[in-house]
Amino acid sequence: MQTLRLFGQLVILVWMLSLTCHAHEWHFHADEETDQAKAKNVKQDDQAEKPPIAVHFEKFDGVKVRWNASTLFVESNGLPDHDMMIGIRSWQQQVPIPQPFTGNNAWQIPLKPRVAKSPISAKTNLYRGAIALAVNGVPIFNALNNRGDDAHLAGELDQWGGHCGRGDDYHYHMAPVHLEAVVGKGNPIAFALDGYPIYGLVEADGTPVGKLDEFNGQFDADGNYHYHATKTYPYINGGMRGVVDVHGDQVEPQPRDSPIRPAYRPLRGATITGFERSERQSVLTYTIRGQEGTVAYGPDGPSKWKFIYTEPGKQPRTETYERQSHPDERGGRRPPPRRR
Repeated sequence: MQTLRLFGQLVILVWMLSLTCHAHEWHFHADEETDQAKAKNVKQDDQAEKPPIAVHFEKFDGVKVRWNASTLFVESNGLPDHDMMIGIRSWQQQVPIPQPFTGNNAWQIPLKPRVAKSPISAKTNLYRGAIALAVNGVPIFNALNNRGDDAHLAGELDQWGGHCGRGDDYHYHMAPVHLEAVVGKGNPIAFALDGYPIYGLVEADGTPVGKLDEFNGQFDADGNYHYHATKTYPYINGGMRGVVDVHGDQVEPQPRDSPIRPAYRPLRGATITGFERSERQSVLTYTIRGQEGTVAYGPDGPSKWKFIYTEPGKQPRTETYERQSHPDERGGRRPPPRRR
């Protein structure tokens, strides 16, 4: 009887140990898995030669590149070195926040672009997400906003042709020709997400640009396709002349922004007059009906951001938000960040 009791206890012990082992196999260590995934994604293909286009991105601090045989991966925080937002007359109360365009959320530029049999026009498509990436790591969106209006003519852009989206993500809607001062005339200032380069207002040899197609592009003497910047619409690549995958009216794959605040409504009649930034705090200044207001904000710990809103004629209001993970669908419905 004693022997049976001991045998039964031994069986139960072995069963419990078995459950524990299997449970551990199914248990998900979020931090460990994330680090492993990032490490795997960040690892560079040492067998692939450094692609020539990588050098254009390496001229900018804070922009990192890696590659394999088919793709250049570009990492950045999405913010340029120049000032931002000044001069915007149609403002939806967004401010520039660093974005986590790193690891498996990096930008991807095809190294072997192919001309598409059925190109995609940006006049009627690609109203969501980026269509190109500037060599300073800032994304470039369609010249038309998500309502189909010319963002430049609508007064939505600063002097550099950029503004912030609903996720407080800064991006251009026009060609960043000012980057030629860094990369040098005749070098690409951006790359479309189909892999083809985007040049400035003149050819690589300094001569005037020849006749462009409806996508603001042309083939050179060697049969290679490229886009050009123009001073009139579409300003940048007018669509995708190369092969891309499009899902939900945007090119895929591409990084997701990481919103901090809920999206706000446009502040009618406001004009942004100043912007100062630092690692600890940035301040955006605007005027409305002859009075001045400010939005001061900065990081408050590893995942929180503190905002101080000073509206004309009102006492300052402080809000603290916690950064959310990037959504599955860019531009889709997002839960509002938690306020504390």
